Amino acid sequence: MKILLLGEYSNLHATLAEGLRQLGHEVLVVSDGTTIYNYKRDISLYRKGTDTLQTISYIAKLLFTLPRLRGFDVVQLINPDFLALKASRQYGIYNFLRRHNKKVVLGAFGTDWQWIQGSLHQQLFRYSDFSIGTQLRQEPYAQKAISEWDGTEKGELSQYIANDCDAIVSCLYEYHAAYQQAYPDKEHFIPLPIKPKTNVSRPARKEGQPVRFFLGIKRNLMSYKGTDLFYQALKRLKEQYPTQCEITIVEDLPFDIYEKKMNDSDVILDQAYSYTPAMNALEAMSKGLICVGGGEPENYEILNEHELRPIINVLPNEDDIYRALEELVLHPERIPELQQQSVEYIKRHHDYMKVAKQYEQLYQSIKA
Repeated sequence: MKILLLGEYSNLHATLAEGLRQLGHEVLVVSDGTTIYNYKRDISLYRKGTDTLQTISYIAKLLFTLPRLRGFDVVQLINPDFLALKASRQYGIYNFLRRHNKKVVLGAFGTDWQWIQGSLHQQLFRYSDFSIGTQLRQEPYAQKAISEWDGTEKGELSQYIANDCDAIVSCLYEYHAAYQQAYPDKEHFIPLPIKPKTNVSRPARKEGQPVRFFLGIKRNLMSYKGTDLFYQALKRLKEQYPTQCEITIVEDLPFDIYEKKMNDSDVILDQAYSYTPAMNALEAMSKGLICVGGGEPENYEILNEHELRPIINVLPNEDDIYRALEELVLHPERIPELQQQSVEYIKRHHDYMKVAKQYEQLYQSIKA
């Protein structure tokens, strides 16, 4: 098949493309590389800014690229908001893609109208990026996301594409739950693709060795994703156990530099408001790091996983996070087993070749 992957989040499409190519498919990745993270792509649609000249330059690049985005068996969009353009301008691009290609798949891979509806109005989750129980989160970025998608042209575009496309594929339990309720015959859950690391072996722990914690900060998303809760819990931990833990905190780094700093840690803290680990945590787990974050029962159920429990699940609550971190510091003997389970978990459920085969089956099922 000839496949176009349009847009990028956290290296998802770039990794999927590698798997699909190994299966013999022709794949083109077109994205902005998720801006500063600079993920691999075949055609870059990076928008430098929003002033008049930068806008003209971006639109010119897009118009020059459009003729190359025709004749594909499948086009997969990373999100309903798949380009760095206003929603009103994306309708035309979407209709062009629909007209000049055979099938279109919508990715439920991030914030969009349907997920916000599931969180706020349908109350499908005990907590999410947008709500805690029945209470709307007052966090500024959450409010901004709601205002951008709920009752807006972007929200209308999201519904338009979801209704019009041939299939919807979700990568996390939360997105699956929101879309499955609205599109039960169209939505498909496929785990995130990760390239398993060969011969993963963490150095044997020495007696008295401190537990090494890693936290990556995206400054504009710090309170939205619960990084502030992790940060405060880590500060408390360091004050209470200064010699029993080491803490590495990095901010807004390109992915290759970020990855190098992460590799020397034992534990990664990621996504306090999520039921599930996302690409960042899964990549770390593939290297034998332990994830503290989203590991709710629903995450294991959707994967049909009944044995492994490598993720240290925490609620979006500083005290709950602190207790989980303290437990690791007081019982470091748990670390080797959790690290081993992390690696096995990725091999079982997120191996990029296994995931690529699931996408291949989905694409073939809608191709006829």
